[in-house]
Amino acid sequence: MPSLKKKIIVNSIVGLVFFATLIWAGLALSRPTQTKTSDNQTTIQTDEWSRIKKSKQITIGLDDTFVPMGFRDKNGKLVGFDVDLANAVFKSMGIKVKWQPIDWSMKETELNTGNIDAIWNGYTITAARKKQVAFSTPYHKATQVLVTLKKNNINSFADMKDKVLGDQTASSGDEGFNKYPKVLKQYVKDNTVVGYDTFDKAFNDLNAGRIDGLLIDEDYARYYVAHQSNPNDYTVTVGDFPTDHTGVGFRKSDKSLRKAVNKELAIFEKDGRLQKLSTKWFGK
Repeated sequence: MPSLKKKIIVNSIVGLVFFATLIWAGLALSRPTQTKTSDNQTTIQTDEWSRIKKSKQITIGLDDTFVPMGFRDKNGKLVGFDVDLANAVFKSMGIKVKWQPIDWSMKETELNTGNIDAIWNGYTITAARKKQVAFSTPYHKATQVLVTLKKNNINSFADMKDKVLGDQTASSGDEGFNKYPKVLKQYVKDNTVVGYDTFDKAFNDLNAGRIDGLLIDEDYARYYVAHQSNPNDYTVTVGDFPTDHTGVGFRKSDKSLRKAVNKELAIFEKDGRLQKLSTKWFGK
């Protein structure tokens, strides 16, 4: 009898170990393949489209103060051109968008470590960013402009001579400021810029006189100014910065996801839905 009990116990243990092994193997297969980078960060190396389709949810990162692309209205609801567009694109594929506010200066890290699945928030396509992410086809374009207070009589980039300039850290404007030094950098005080984590903070300092000008995306600038109580208090100056093209940022491994979004963007452009949203948010 003791030997029978012992045999039952041993078989039970073996069965539990086998069952646990199956569970562990299943979980391992469901996890994305990850590798360590030189700075000891874990990055995803697999195409996550099948996981996204199965869960019917995708997580998109954004700066939720970036009007009119993605921002909070007076009731705290997330709205904007990119919010409308992304929600519509994924709705057509039966997928719900989970919006995740992020530190814009950490956007590529948030993407490649798997905290978000895409960056869709007025994300300008640049050579530097292409080294870290894969972009969708461009779906919008604008340029960088200078916003100043009209009372200061700054009507050209050259009028910023020895004056203090602000911008958003790690923005396309910040990159362009340094990439094209003869456009604006050569004029401003100390040939440098005051960086802000969000543009609303930069506008607060502009209005308070702590900076003299703000380098910013044209869409944001014109939307912000148009919605102030006294729009005529501001001057928006267009200089010689090149036209920026906007795209959705994906992990380089997410080829199927990028292909699916590109297909929908092409449909939206062809059937007029993209133009309809553009008219809604930009008036053009």
